[in-house]
Amino acid sequence: MKSGKSFGIILCLLLLAATPVGAEQALLKSVAQGCKAELESYCKKVTPGDGRVLACLYAYGDKLSGQCEYALYDAAIQLERFVASLAYVANECGNDLDQYCNDAGIGQGRLLKCLEKNNKKVSQRCKQALKDVGVKQ
Repeated sequence: MKSGKSFGIILCLLLLAATPVGAEQALLKSVAQGCKAELESYCKKVTPGDGRVLACLYAYGDKLSGQCEYALYDAAIQLERFVASLAYVANECGNDLDQYCNDAGIGQGRLLKCLEKNNKKVSQRCKQALKDVGVKQ
């Protein structure tokens, strides 16, 4: 894989902080398994956090195995899908969030809980978007 592609994939993975904890853990586990040899060879002494491990993988981008490249690529694709789903729901539910959940706070599922609490008042567009991305409403 070329360094530019590695950088793009690793940059996408740095956005993992925006994903729910369960999804984040699954993606990290997938990358850890796919890049096990590289992590043990090149990044063993790197302190995890703040994207340091991914930066280490980027530094060795020209030495990554096909398996590691695939794990990074697959995680980036999953992250891209998540971000697209999030953008879709935010667009379709924006008015409902402003109207019913303005003081709910962000994180830990608070906005989703607020929409569920106000289910009878939430627009059909928002309900459909949540259904489309697999969130029960």
